[in-house]
Amino acid sequence: MAQTRALKVIDAGAPVAIAAPRRGQLTIRSLSKRFAGEVVYDRLDLDLPLGALISIFGPNGCGKSTLINMISGLAPMDAGQVLYDGRTIGETNISYVFQNYREALFPWLRAIDNIHYPLKVRGVKRAERTRRVEALLAEFDVRFDLSAYPYTLSGGQQQTVSILRALVTEPEILFLDEPFSALDYEMTLSMREQLQKLFVGRAITALLVSHDLEEAIQLADKLVLLSRRPTRVAEIVDVGLPWPRASEVTTTPAFVALKRRCLDIFWREVRGAPGSA
Repeated sequence: MAQTRALKVIDAGAPVAIAAPRRGQLTIRSLSKRFAGEVVYDRLDLDLPLGALISIFGPNGCGKSTLINMISGLAPMDAGQVLYDGRTIGETNISYVFQNYREALFPWLRAIDNIHYPLKVRGVKRAERTRRVEALLAEFDVRFDLSAYPYTLSGGQQQTVSILRALVTEPEILFLDEPFSALDYEMTLSMREQLQKLFVGRAITALLVSHDLEEAIQLADKLVLLSRRPTRVAEIVDVGLPWPRASEVTTTPAFVALKRRCLDIFWREVRGAPGSA
């Protein structure tokens, strides 16, 4: 995994004006969102390094999925601006892996045709589509029947198809919204390791929302810890563990100490202890 760039959090009270974008950064400025009159985000400012794996973790209902939905363009912001290396969302090649893979896949298309679909929509010729799909399949070491329809596959196999479909467009930014939460534990551990194989050496930025702190740490260069509503960044933790990270890494002293630190921050925010306001 390539080394990520230094990361800076900017005070949410900073001026609204957009500063000149710095190369290699995801820049969020004055992002605001309300639901039913309740403030979720209020002028959130944040810089994150492109080319990194970034996990987002926080208390239930703090707006983790809402955040990536807004910065990916799937949900509207009430106010604010998002720039990827100075470019807007519409000017950036983005893919998204949804939590509910059963609804995300087209049941009337075979698994292999689901993977081809985004390239077909973009007008990529069949020969080039086939080349790119076959290269991706070889890298991911897929060992189940892709001529099958999604509803005949297991949950892990369906989510694998969803991830492959998202990656086949060679996105600059990949969003993953709790991609393994509907899988059993054994399959979840396997998928975490499979996902790492695809990211190592790729010039891709991934933003992963997870409700599992262990998963959030294992799959990240940087871990963004969010507060309760109105949501702000409580802390950004540099994970700093070597890649790849097999499941055994979660029992090492370095991992356990890092998880303890993150849990302390999490409980501080949940309980509203002094210093969390």
